[in-house]
Amino acid sequence: MLYTKKGDDGTTKTFACDQRISKSSKVAEALGTLDEANSFLGLARARTKDKSFEIGGEKIKFPELILEIQQNLFIIQAEVAGATLSIEAEKIEKVEKIVDEIEKILPPIKTFFISGATKDSAVLDISRTIVRRAERRVVEATEEGKIKVGKETLAYLNRLSSLLYALARIASHLEGEEEIKPDYK
Repeated sequence: MLYTKKGDDGTTKTFACDQRISKSSKVAEALGTLDEANSFLGLARARTKDKSFEIGGEKIKFPELILEIQQNLFIIQAEVAGATLSIEAEKIEKVEKIVDEIEKILPPIKTFFISGATKDSAVLDISRTIVRRAERRVVEATEEGKIKVGKETLAYLNRLSSLLYALARIASHLEGEEEIKPDYK
């Protein structure tokens, strides 16, 4: 069944809570924003299914990497909802390695860029901004004592926005599109 009618009163239930919580709560907002990020990454994965790049002799396929990110976001969603799952440090190290290697391929980044050099980079940039919002929502719920997440979870969300920024830049680079810098005029 695709609906239960249990949330018709504006409440929902998480793993960690025997009681229902408001859908407007900090926890529900964090979960919803993580879900939104994951859904938009699905669009990014679908758009980039034939795109790849090479780092350190290894071919990195956009859809495989994005699917891995989506799987990791489900772990984070479960943790925020009260499950005993959490992100491991190795996942952060992998993200950092990929970002570091992408930086070696790209010309030095010395400014911001206006989104939209390519359709793929634009979708990745939107995904990045949603992940940043998700990070803020998870931090907010954590600071208010509504949830507890591991330090690796917060670090992963922080690095993930950097990875998505790097992927957006390399997507434009692979298509030979020059990105536009803001002129601040």
